[in-house]
Amino acid sequence: MSKHVLSKQGHLIQRLTQGRLIRRLTQLYVGLAMYGASSALLVEAGLGLEPWGVLHQGLAERTGLTIGVVSIIVGAAVLLLWIPLRQRPGLGTVSNVFVVGIAMDGTLALVPEAHSLAVRIPLLLTGIVLNGVATGLYIAACFGPGPRDGLMTGLHQRTGRSIRLMRTAVEIAVVVTGYALGGTVGVGTVLYALSIGPLAQLFLRVFAVPSASDGSTVVATGQPRRAILRS
Repeated sequence: MSKHVLSKQGHLIQRLTQGRLIRRLTQLYVGLAMYGASSALLVEAGLGLEPWGVLHQGLAERTGLTIGVVSIIVGAAVLLLWIPLRQRPGLGTVSNVFVVGIAMDGTLALVPEAHSLAVRIPLLLTGIVLNGVATGLYIAACFGPGPRDGLMTGLHQRTGRSIRLMRTAVEIAVVVTGYALGGTVGVGTVLYALSIGPLAQLFLRVFAVPSASDGSTVVATGQPRRAILRS
């Protein structure tokens, strides 16, 4: 094979690799921003939040901080728990801590308060579906799990217990604590718990990024699919 042909192939591979990286970065930050926006819609709906959202809202009620700022603080605190669990954060992990909270507060500042059920129910449903889309986007970007995702997988690896059990135990504790602090638990919490798994799996396939080598799609390489949860 001539040097000219090899050079053209090298340039093509480089362009494909750069294009894939740009797509992954776009998915990561669009997904995280959408996640924060979807969480804000659940707050506005007032019909029940996702498990970690209940805790964030409860802490916000007690501290006077915005729910977005509380989300950032909790995310950073959870990330510190990765140290004894020997988990390694990625770009997506660190970005998750800040982007979700900022997007949440920004959306809450823009969206007017909803009072009637005719508005609150569509807000709830939109928030849940948008959350599933966002989860598929940022996880499929393969830049590392969110702080809370890594906590689940870290506990799984350290204890030998199933991810499902670890997730259930932690989220029950989070919901109970958040509710005791004043967070909103309701029909939205149950609907979110039942629907987020199927929605996230659907959109993980939709937004799977083609691999650089053969054009096939790879979904969230190295991340357990059963560990999808609030991040």
